[in-house]
Amino acid sequence: MERSLGSGNMTRVQEFVLLGLSTRQGIRTGLFTVFLTLYVLTLLENTLIIYLVCSHSELRKPMYFFLGNLSCLEMCYVSVTVPSLLVGLRSSPCHVSFTACIIQLFLFIALISTKCTLLASMAYDRYVAICRPLHYPLLMRSQVCLGLAMTSWLGGLLVSVVKTSCIASLSYCGPNVLNHFFCDVSPLLNLSCTHVALAELVDFISAIVIFCGSLLVALASYMAIGRTILHMPSAVARHKALSTCASHLVVVGIFYAVVLFMYTRPSRISPTDLNKVLSVVYTMLTPMCSPVIYCLRNREVHAVLQRTLHSRWGPSARTDLARS
Repeated sequence: MERSLGSGNMTRVQEFVLLGLSTRQGIRTGLFTVFLTLYVLTLLENTLIIYLVCSHSELRKPMYFFLGNLSCLEMCYVSVTVPSLLVGLRSSPCHVSFTACIIQLFLFIALISTKCTLLASMAYDRYVAICRPLHYPLLMRSQVCLGLAMTSWLGGLLVSVVKTSCIASLSYCGPNVLNHFFCDVSPLLNLSCTHVALAELVDFISAIVIFCGSLLVALASYMAIGRTILHMPSAVARHKALSTCASHLVVVGIFYAVVLFMYTRPSRISPTDLNKVLSVVYTMLTPMCSPVIYCLRNREVHAVLQRTLHSRWGPSARTDLARS
């Protein structure tokens, strides 16, 4: 769909219409309740993780430093995409101005790129802890951890600036209907009435560098971890090492599988209902499950949480937590 802007009476799109997940009133009402509950739960879970990591000295370790960063990112992440999803379910369709759409796109790209590199950093942290435990204090000292975190955040912003600038510079002269619940790369490219070759090239290169690059780091880390675990003489040691990585590996696998499916296909393919469902997985379900998988089932965090509840609400809260 390439149209020339040679005629001077071409009107630039001032707003976009997001179709959302469903157009049926009965389904929208139920989905609104479900996603609002999940959104609030995600914010509470990640806020709890950040509080525990910041307020307890025993959790001031590299692994929990990255988890704190990830929780902060997840809160921002869901707050970028979920509100437009909820608005669309409450009053479908959702009208978004051009500027607001580009801002949402910028924040979404920055956060998803940062998440990829943070997950790779967490995989590297586990690699050093299991494969090179004697060098762990040196290789994962505070300066290194801070550098990895800052590189992740700044790298995500840089990638987003480049990609968003390319997409925002395109001309949109109608139609203005996005078959999605938030402003994403592929739906916007589909609506452009000018050539999108440069934007597609930038999108492809960034996918290779960020998604595939961080995925290769994670895969290499876990392949090395797997070899190390297989050579451990004790079954107890193998189980302990595996338990520190299994949860992270599951979440990384789900996240990367969905993202790679969404963003390594040709950019001009229109999003389908399956694409929107997969978008819900990595924009809503993964951020909600991450605190439970990463932290709340972790023995150290669980012990800190028990002490915190006991000190604030007394023995009854501790008993209730132990029963759960």
